[in-house]
Amino acid sequence: MNASVRLSASSLRAHKRRFAGTFLAVFLGVAFLAGTLVMGDTLRASFDTMFGNATSGTDAVVRSADAITTPGESEGVREPVATDLVGTIEKVPGVAAAAPNIQGAGQLIGKNGDPIGGQGPPTLAGNWITDPELNAYRLAEGHAPRNPGEVVIDRGTAERGDLKIGDTTTLRTPDPVKVTVVGLATFGGEDGMAQVTFTGMTRADAEKYLTAAPGEAATIQVRAGPGVSQQELVDKLTPVLPKGVEAITGQESAEENTDMISSQFLSVFTTLLLVFSGVALLVATFSIHNTFAIVVAQRTRENALLRALGASRRQVTVATLVEASTVAVVASAAGLAGGIGIAAGLQALFPAIGFPFPDGDLVISALSMALPLAVGVVVCLGSALLPALRAGRTAPLAALRETAVDTSGASRTRAVTGLALIALALGVTLTGVLASPSIWLAATGAVLALIAFVVLGPVASTTAVRFLGGPLDRLRGVTGGLARRNALRSPKRTAATASALMIGVAVVSLFTVFGASLKATMDQTVARSFAGDVAISTPSFGAGGSGLSPRLADAVQRLPEVDTAVGLGRGVAEVDGKGRALTVTDPVALERTFDLGEIRGSMNGLGTDGIAITENEAGKQHLATGDKARLTFTDGRTQTFTVRAVYGRSELAGDYVITRDAWAPHRTQDADTLVAVSFKDGVGTDDGKAAVEKAAAQYGNPEVQTRDEYAQSAAGGIDMMLTLVYALLALAVLIALLGIANTLTLAIHERTRELGLLRAVGQTRSQLRAMVRWESILVAAFGTVGGLALGAFLGWVLVEASDGASDSAFAFAMPPLQLTVVALVGLTAGALAGLRPARRAARLDVLRAIATE
Repeated sequence: MNASVRLSASSLRAHKRRFAGTFLAVFLGVAFLAGTLVMGDTLRASFDTMFGNATSGTDAVVRSADAITTPGESEGVREPVATDLVGTIEKVPGVAAAAPNIQGAGQLIGKNGDPIGGQGPPTLAGNWITDPELNAYRLAEGHAPRNPGEVVIDRGTAERGDLKIGDTTTLRTPDPVKVTVVGLATFGGEDGMAQVTFTGMTRADAEKYLTAAPGEAATIQVRAGPGVSQQELVDKLTPVLPKGVEAITGQESAEENTDMISSQFLSVFTTLLLVFSGVALLVATFSIHNTFAIVVAQRTRENALLRALGASRRQVTVATLVEASTVAVVASAAGLAGGIGIAAGLQALFPAIGFPFPDGDLVISALSMALPLAVGVVVCLGSALLPALRAGRTAPLAALRETAVDTSGASRTRAVTGLALIALALGVTLTGVLASPSIWLAATGAVLALIAFVVLGPVASTTAVRFLGGPLDRLRGVTGGLARRNALRSPKRTAATASALMIGVAVVSLFTVFGASLKATMDQTVARSFAGDVAISTPSFGAGGSGLSPRLADAVQRLPEVDTAVGLGRGVAEVDGKGRALTVTDPVALERTFDLGEIRGSMNGLGTDGIAITENEAGKQHLATGDKARLTFTDGRTQTFTVRAVYGRSELAGDYVITRDAWAPHRTQDADTLVAVSFKDGVGTDDGKAAVEKAAAQYGNPEVQTRDEYAQSAAGGIDMMLTLVYALLALAVLIALLGIANTLTLAIHERTRELGLLRAVGQTRSQLRAMVRWESILVAAFGTVGGLALGAFLGWVLVEASDGASDSAFAFAMPPLQLTVVALVGLTAGALAGLRPARRAARLDVLRAIATE
């Protein structure tokens, strides 16, 4: 073992450059994985702190006991509690103070006329709680709201909206309310609660604009007296609370909020980052394996001499693995430091581009350091294992031969195995997509397809490089021909080098195709379902935004240019025990403005006890026209509705439709998500849109868009998602390029004598540089073409699997322009990867190169 270690140390000292590419590949992969884990720990700790601050002075929260949760949402909707409970609670022994917390959606308009926030985090409004310990916000400037229309806003929101004390602006609740800023507040010593916006109103204003009726609050916050614990306080409160109302500790409330964020956002976000970390490490595996395979091939004579001098197979194998271990440990350790830097960079970057990350110090746990270190070492050793075993099998007689390079790979066994894997992958994928829709089967087929591509790589590389490099003979003459032959001389090496880039390009192409398909799906949905001329909306996502005033549709309907204006509100209820979202609207106007497909029954006359449902939901609930459905609302009341219509399409209209009159007794803060407008015959789009914009300006100035503009706006979040994906995948592509450059550099070292002879017989430096660059481009072209094909296939699989698993119809789209850009980037990257090896080759001394053994 000591001899093996000494051999490894000597080799590493003598050939430091050989392992530079491997070091970088391991370093980048480990750094991204460590950065992801540190970022996840930091975010969880930051949200824990943030919600802890929000409830730091609250020892108990009194709220409705039951919540209705609709599919796809983790936070349920609860019935308000009566504010007159405050008096009862204050009489309970151990209670120091209690205050109603009246809270709802409220979005401020900035000085420039644009809404503040709305892209993810909540935009909140509520009553300003006068008890400083029960109020998470602290007044920093000005005074608390005293008169109608006065508000306190958090300092961060004021800065983003360029608002200051004394300014008058509009608060969408969603009805527009003119408010005057009289105070600025901080939260936990910061300017705000991450990217959340908060507007504090008088209690009377909060009841007027944020609740269905006075005397209602979202919760009641309670502070304990000296010596009373949170659990003791809850135990004292529980007996005096009416049925359907519960008390939980302040700590439980904070934990619930953290769990909600974790399940709704953090888990998805960190999983996404971990997937990209996995892609980066997978790409690094190919680069590392290729490096060690070439190094072992180059040291065939050296290893044979060691065997001839008495070294055992085990010693040679262990020596190679010790080299890999040294590189792995050093690169992984450096990657941990890099990961901390990446986490710090992400922490600064994402809030700058609008992601809702709270401030906080980096949290570095033992697991987030140990796991990436272990993964880096295992990946490096696993990648080096086969080359190490190959080194140990070197025969002593090989010392008598010239150094040989492994050129295997295009064997019949490999071809048969690869084709069998492709057949299996297609069978599993098509079964999971077409026969019996299953995302798991489709994902298994996709993984098998990836494995099949890797296995078939050496077989396909010969044909592919001949085809792709064919024009080089005519365009670049002898230089192009030599570049093509160099790429052909080792099919396994070419395939392994290209596979790293292929995976990166495949994942980029996958998301490009899926993103284009989502856009096409939205275009298809709007074109098929929305028969109106313009749409009024407040673009937002997540919990942000306040929606549209329910009075807006009626105001637009009164315009002489408008034939029909229908607003789509949202409600929730349990339908036969299952939480469902309700569309609250005028069913007759809905039918005129939206294509609902085939309708059985009538949308006219739903009244206060009728409901319309989609054909799909009717099948799930075993309902037909004339049947009865029991709906339980958040206020605890249960009502029997008669199914008066079953319609075919639900994309924009939703699965359940009731009238506003039916919803009115159960509503809380009422809002529309969309107002669809159809013009009268003869009214031009420009004239009609201008009239609607003028009417909408009085309701908080929401956005008025044509059908095409609305479809593009609805798909706007996809572009932001793709931008983030491309930025994250750039790391995988960078590792792939390092692999290409490292392989070429090692190949040049291997071909030193050959290159010297080419120079001796008249090849110029520029021709030599061009030859190496074109070889790099050919390898990149093979990887790019394979990646595009695999990515397009996987994109189709993902779209079809999503279509089978969803009630909505997905459209598959291949974006030629974007995929062309991906291809050009891949080829350009190949050219860039070949620059340094080409310069190094051109600097070779001719006489020394010829003399090299």
